[in-house]
Amino acid sequence: MTRATRAFRDTIQREAFRSVSSNVQFLTARFPKYMSGANNMVFKPEDHFELPSLKEIAAKEAALLLEQQQQQRLSVRDLAKKFDKGLATAAKLSNEAKWKEVASLDKHDILKKLRDVLEAFRGRVVGRTRDEVDEAISMVEAIAVQLTQGEGELFIEKEEVKKLANILKKASEDAKKVVEEERAYAHGEIQSAKQAVQRFEQALREQEERSRSTKKEDREELNREAHEARRIKMLHQPSRVVDMEHELKALRTRLEEKSHHSIQLRKELEMNKRLEESKSILYELEGLESLGSCLCIVPQMHGAPEISSCSIQWYRVQPEGSKKDLISGATKLIYAPEPLDVGRFLQADIIFGDKRATVTTTGPIDPAAGLGSYVEALLRKAETEFNVVVVQMNGEDYPSNSIHVFHVHKLRLKLSKGKIAKAKEFYSTSMLLCGVRGAGNAAAQALFWQANEDLSFTLSFESERERNAAIMLARRFAFDCNIKLAGPGEPAPIGT
Repeated sequence: MTRATRAFRDTIQREAFRSVSSNVQFLTARFPKYMSGANNMVFKPEDHFELPSLKEIAAKEAALLLEQQQQQRLSVRDLAKKFDKGLATAAKLSNEAKWKEVASLDKHDILKKLRDVLEAFRGRVVGRTRDEVDEAISMVEAIAVQLTQGEGELFIEKEEVKKLANILKKASEDAKKVVEEERAYAHGEIQSAKQAVQRFEQALREQEERSRSTKKEDREELNREAHEARRIKMLHQPSRVVDMEHELKALRTRLEEKSHHSIQLRKELEMNKRLEESKSILYELEGLESLGSCLCIVPQMHGAPEISSCSIQWYRVQPEGSKKDLISGATKLIYAPEPLDVGRFLQADIIFGDKRATVTTTGPIDPAAGLGSYVEALLRKAETEFNVVVVQMNGEDYPSNSIHVFHVHKLRLKLSKGKIAKAKEFYSTSMLLCGVRGAGNAAAQALFWQANEDLSFTLSFESERERNAAIMLARRFAFDCNIKLAGPGEPAPIGT
């Protein structure tokens, strides 16, 4: 039987517990992060790549925010978002500090257990092994001191994090307060702008009311002046009556120019209304409904009879009432309005077989822009000359297209070529003057003049304006001589 000696037992213990050399070199100067698991088992987690701490990230973001604020001016809403983001980062830092504190408590527990194990092991060894155990205990105590210092730093860092969180929270609240103030200020500005718009609309309505009342007063004033003119005429003062009528016409012209825009709008509305109500109309009028233009009858539907095989007659219709005045000689599909048509509707009857179709202008014929002032300027002269071309003489085509001069004098009308007078007549009851009734597109520039019962001309002017001015000027001078010029078979105009 073999006998175990004490020396053999010491040998077994030395082989079981290998001593650690005092000259050993560790891979890292930090104490490894051991963790305690179930049944007080101590284990070391796997090494992972160390990311920068949240504190470093927050510092970088704060520096970046400061740099952006220096480079560009942020809005209040952007600043509020930045402060909210910083507050969230501070909350993360606080959570990290809590986890570090928990980890620190785990490390203290591990060091305490390790020291207890080393103390227990120290009591069972002697010699050099015991010295090495004492050295290990000293190292554990040094690590505990370092851990305590780290806890102090962690506490200081935790206080800094709390301060940072409080600062960011206060800044976020201030930013939200500023945002609310700006929102309230913007709302107030919007309300004040709305009130200003309402005041402007009210002022515009009041101005429109004043304009309407002013127009009404002008009409009443015109009526009073007309009554006064009639009274003076009854007192056998024709010159004063003429002056009053001239002033009255000037006022009417200005009033018509002012209300031209409203008349155009009313015409457009009337035209749309008629188009909606009468979609079965066979013919319609084409052209501008104003002095100086041409109106042409055109078919509106494909099944309409050929216009050349129809009989046509044009009429003047009073704007108030349904009285129609036949326009003698106006039997063509084209008609050029003359000064007598201003302020009246134009209507054309188209007769085909036993049927009749009627077309009417959408509104009264408008005056030509600036024609009234042009005629008023010509009235200051004793005589005005117009260059014309004789188209017809006594109903027959004139052989020459040479330029003639048409003289409109205060007492007479004259047509001449050079020094030769073709016709010269004083204003008389046998004299006729009007626009040409149907001569194609040139009708707007032509007029018919019957100097006497045996001599008549069709004259073509250089423009529509000169043709209408000549008619108006001659009728005004004839009216001063108590003669009223008009076309054949129509009532004499009153100072047209």
